[in-house]
Amino acid sequence: MEPVSFLATLHGWIGTLGGLVWGPYCLLPLLVGTGVYLVCGLKFLPWRYVGPAFMHMWRGRRSNDAHGGELSPFKAMMTCMAATIGTGNIVGVATAIMIGGPGAVFWMWVTAAVGMATKYAEALLAVKYREVTPTGDYVGGPMYYIKNGLGDSWKWMAFLFAIFGMVASFGIGNMTQCNAITGNLATAFSLPPEAVAVVLFVLVGLVLIGGVKRIGDVAGVVVPFMAVAYILIGIVIMLTNYDKVGPAFMSIIENAFSPAPAAGGFAGATIMMAMRYGMARGLFSNEAGLGSGPIAHATAITNNPVRQGFLGMIDPFIDTILVCTMTALIILIAGDWSAVDRGSAAVMTSHAFGHALPGIGQYFVAIALVLFAFTTILGWCVYGERCAVYLFGHKALKPFRLIFTLVVPLGALAELSFVWDLSDLFNGLMALPNLVALLLLSPVVFKMTREYFEKHAKGDMFDE
Repeated sequence: MEPVSFLATLHGWIGTLGGLVWGPYCLLPLLVGTGVYLVCGLKFLPWRYVGPAFMHMWRGRRSNDAHGGELSPFKAMMTCMAATIGTGNIVGVATAIMIGGPGAVFWMWVTAAVGMATKYAEALLAVKYREVTPTGDYVGGPMYYIKNGLGDSWKWMAFLFAIFGMVASFGIGNMTQCNAITGNLATAFSLPPEAVAVVLFVLVGLVLIGGVKRIGDVAGVVVPFMAVAYILIGIVIMLTNYDKVGPAFMSIIENAFSPAPAAGGFAGATIMMAMRYGMARGLFSNEAGLGSGPIAHATAITNNPVRQGFLGMIDPFIDTILVCTMTALIILIAGDWSAVDRGSAAVMTSHAFGHALPGIGQYFVAIALVLFAFTTILGWCVYGERCAVYLFGHKALKPFRLIFTLVVPLGALAELSFVWDLSDLFNGLMALPNLVALLLLSPVVFKMTREYFEKHAKGDMFDE
């Protein structure tokens, strides 16, 4: 078989396998089902304690150095959010609406609502079962709570997760993000991709050479800034188009439970299409259940896993309920989303912002996407390096960062359709062992949560 033919065939196999993994009979029901089970088992705690969790996030900027960990609880959460708030918040939302219609946004909300419980459990278990390397690094995540929580007979599953996570970090966490940055800067500002690739290589290298603490410092500044700026711009657009906000919300609700009719270039969507693409893009954006987020939360300076769980649970709320909703409403407010070509998701969002803010909207989207993608690179480096440490020991840390940095210009300049499909597949494969572990360790989550609330029944629930 000729090389080109072999690659084309391999690409086809990868796409087919990825479709099966992410399809309606495998990962999607398992992800949502696990989330619903945890919500019920936690007695709807993630929904009842959103306000206190945000207060704890603010207090989490400071930490007691006597407790184990590397980053303050706030910076650990921001490192996690650096990876989750990314291109999915711009391109992923547009893709969901393009294929599933406005109703897809409702199902994105559903995944976030149940994903809050999933990320609560992930962060709690990550801190409880984390380890310390000989160099003093705190490592945790699914591979560690599988090994330490489920025992030696489950080590094979921890090994598989680490393999899948390390491979995925080079794809979805590095190459595709770098490619999105160069493409957007070339389109919006006519910057040569080669120059962007060099600058990106230097910037990523400068951050990564400082390790997880420097990544946490950068994420602790950039992530809150870009999220707040994006939400504020969205609020301004909604206030100036207040008469269209209500109809936009109604179109989301109505099309979630009824077929979206064809219009313009939009071929129409069934209820199943809205559910499938809304859930898939929602989960792709907030990563609840994939097992990536707890790797960052394991670095938190804290002496109680439950407290970090509260920070984990508001990640999907910020990512999907707030940021993704802003993108969706602005697209729907623009009104002509159905006329945009199906292959141009980023163009749809850029066009919508440009329509709402003539002259500057499209440039704001380009800059936002660059910042979102850059921080995603940093967050996924943490995920990949901790998977490498699990597989090869702490000596793998610096070589991994070096290789990860060297891949940056390759991703910035390469054609990545194959990498996108491979990344989607390995993201899905990461989730499978993680979800099994969450279900098996759910009694630990419920017991620790119950004991925590009993202990703090009459005082400050976040008192050290």
